[in-house]
Amino acid sequence: MPKTALVIPCFNEAARLPIPEVTRLVEAGLSLVLVDDGSTDGTGALLESFACAHRESVTVVRLERNQGKAEAVRAGLLRALELGAPVVGYADADMSTPASELVRLSEESARCGCAVVMGSRIRLLGTDIGRRFSRHVLGRVFATAASLALDLKVYDTQCGAKFFLPTETLRGALAQPFECTWAFDVELLSRLLAPRAGDPYRPEDFVEVPLRAWSDVAGSKLRPLAALEAGLDLLRIGASARLARAARAARR
Repeated sequence: MPKTALVIPCFNEAARLPIPEVTRLVEAGLSLVLVDDGSTDGTGALLESFACAHRESVTVVRLERNQGKAEAVRAGLLRALELGAPVVGYADADMSTPASELVRLSEESARCGCAVVMGSRIRLLGTDIGRRFSRHVLGRVFATAASLALDLKVYDTQCGAKFFLPTETLRGALAQPFECTWAFDVELLSRLLAPRAGDPYRPEDFVEVPLRAWSDVAGSKLRPLAALEAGLDLLRIGASARLARAARAARR
């Protein structure tokens, strides 16, 4: 039977992709869609070699030129939907969310039947969330702004671990390239709430699952101006979301 398909976008990850951790995902029964986002190092060869070793569980998608994480995730999710997976999702290539947590989230998605299951980095007793204080503070500011833009009570939009049921609404949300670069996660949620095709999602269609473990892996590709770009992205998303809500209200 089709298995949960997890997309991992990769750009120049030859020296950084933790193969043992990725292997644990395959051993746990997940299908992987590895997207080579126009890498210029040995990432392509590494992904092909891994796919050859796990032919029944790993698919490689190659983008001829680097198009950014947003498009790599979108291309991977579209391929995962083509595979007929009962649940699709994506995670970061650095495996900051460990394999055990990704498996748990995928199982929760299949169990609860919610359209969207999102990992959430909340520091609770008994958890191991290793996040730098500066990034935690910036993350809280961004998440609060994203929650206001979406009119959705969401704690952590930017955790790179999300799973989705393969609905027509999701397919419609992925039909066009994302307009945002850094805040594409928020744009995707916005598209699901106000879709061009399919039924709009309601707040109860989303669930956040506190992670038991997460680590801030060194070597992030975030540029110094990324925070400014993400802020501008949020302004665009918020304006679009307000127009969509006004249009829905006018139709009632």
